[in-house]
Amino acid sequence: MSSSAELHVAYKVGNAPIQPYPYPHVFIESIFPEDFYARMQEMLPDPKCLLPLEQARGVRGYDERFVLEFKEEQFAHLTREQDTFWRELHRWMVGGRFTQLLLGKFGPLIAPRFRGEPDVRFHDELMLVQDTTHYKLGPHTDAQRKVLTLLFYLPRDRSQEHMGTSIYQPKDREFRCPGGPHHPHEKFDRMWTMPFRPNSLFAFVKSDVSFHGVEPVTDADTRRWLMLYDIYVKRQ
Repeated sequence: MSSSAELHVAYKVGNAPIQPYPYPHVFIESIFPEDFYARMQEMLPDPKCLLPLEQARGVRGYDERFVLEFKEEQFAHLTREQDTFWRELHRWMVGGRFTQLLLGKFGPLIAPRFRGEPDVRFHDELMLVQDTTHYKLGPHTDAQRKVLTLLFYLPRDRSQEHMGTSIYQPKDREFRCPGGPHHPHEKFDRMWTMPFRPNSLFAFVKSDVSFHGVEPVTDADTRRWLMLYDIYVKRQ
C-alpha cells in the first residue's frame, strides 16, 4: 500500500520541470507533505548516532561530514520510534517504484552515457547526513559510478538558506572531469546556489560537466542536515 508521503513525493518529482543548463537539474520545494516533514524533524537522530564519513566509507577529506547509513549496526543506536520511521521511509524510497520513477524521468538524459553498453543495471542507496561548521566542497562532478543524485534539504527553518549546494562552470569552458577530484574554487564561476530551504530537493544528473560544491560554512555551531539519495551503475 502506498503512503500519502510516497504519493506526494512521486507527484512532485514526476511533474517537476528539468532545468537543462549548465547540466540537467531540478529544485523542488515542499517535496514532502508538511505534516510528514514535521515528523522527519522529530525523528532526526542524536548526532552521537552518526559516524564520520571517513569511518563509515573510508573517504578522506570530509572531517565535518557525519552520516547515518541505513544499516543494522547504526540503526541499533536509534530509538524504537526512529527505527520504525526511517525503515518505513527506506522501504518505499529505495529499490522500488520511486527508483523506477526517477529512471523513467531522467532516463533519456542518462541513456547517452551508456550507449553501446548492453545490460546496464543500477542500484540505489539512502543515508542521513549532518555537516558541521567549516564544511565545504570544492567544485566536482561526483564519482564516476554515480548516475543521479538527490539532496533532500532538512533544516528546521530558513536561517541556513545560504548553505545550499552551488552549481559551477569552469573558467575554461572546455574543461571536463569524468569524476573523482575536487577542484579549487578559484578556477570556477559560481552560477547559482540552491537555497537550503526546509523541505526542498535539489537533484541532478551526473556527467563530466555536473560541477557542484558547497561554499565554506563559517556559521558557528552549524548542523546542516540533509538526506542523500544516489543511484549508481552496477559494474561487473
